[in-house]
Amino acid sequence: MGFFKRHSGRGSYDLFSNHSHCVPGYGGMMTLFVMFLLGALLGNILVGALTFVSTEFATIYGTVISYPVMFIPPWLYVSAKSRRNEFFETGYALDSSHFGSLGAFSMAVIVSIATMAMAFMADSLNVLMPEAPEWFEKAMEQIMDAPVWITLISVSVFAPLFEEWLCRGMVLRGLLQKTHPASAILVSAAFFAVLHMNPWQALPAFLLGILFGYVYYKTGSLKLTMLMHCVNNTMAVVFSKIPSLEEAEGFADVLSPWAYAGVLAACVAFVAATAVVLRNIPFSKDDARSNCDEIPPMTI
Repeated sequence: MGFFKRHSGRGSYDLFSNHSHCVPGYGGMMTLFVMFLLGALLGNILVGALTFVSTEFATIYGTVISYPVMFIPPWLYVSAKSRRNEFFETGYALDSSHFGSLGAFSMAVIVSIATMAMAFMADSLNVLMPEAPEWFEKAMEQIMDAPVWITLISVSVFAPLFEEWLCRGMVLRGLLQKTHPASAILVSAAFFAVLHMNPWQALPAFLLGILFGYVYYKTGSLKLTMLMHCVNNTMAVVFSKIPSLEEAEGFADVLSPWAYAGVLAACVAFVAATAVVLRNIPFSKDDARSNCDEIPPMTI
């Protein structure tokens, strides 16, 4: 006919469907990690170059400028891989909408609260970590001491958008089609943790990654995990701006032992209840390995 169509009705200009035919396994996951490391190197080189223009400018704006650069190599790799596969192989949508009987809004509220609960639970593990080194503290201060709008763009917009695209949209979606769901969720959570390049962020990232991964497995919704990621990071920014919490290492430093234990128990209960709600969401097909919608190869 002289032009191409997708059975799903979505053209390749669509941000999510454009990458749906790249379905990486473990080897592809490692390639994506190498591509990310290359992007991180390019981002650091860019920030270094900016210091020659203005050290102050690089300090304030370096993160928000270099952050998207880190994801350019994996983005190009995925785009090329998907274009090569889209005529021959079945793809899987990066973003689907399987919310069960609750609907999108109710599910968004539930998982947002569950994210805050999991963040509180992860905070309780801070006692297991050694004291953060001075370089890490300075790096966090540099991000949080920037103008609020710069910080929010970096951690509440760019991080949810790019990290969820990579960790859930690419790595987890691919692994779900090739291995057991529990293994896929755990491995993708570990990938998410390693991506942070330091143990002080990696441990909470791993726990949150398990929650994000299960939500993605049951709903297929990348927008939902982006929202959860945004909620977690924005909460961290808000707490960093509260004077009474500036010197606190965690919630245990500002709550009484009984209050802390009570909130922790409530958080565990809510996360468990959320898991039950998600478990009851049916799959779109009896033989589906996840709720990521199938996209047939393109036809001419």
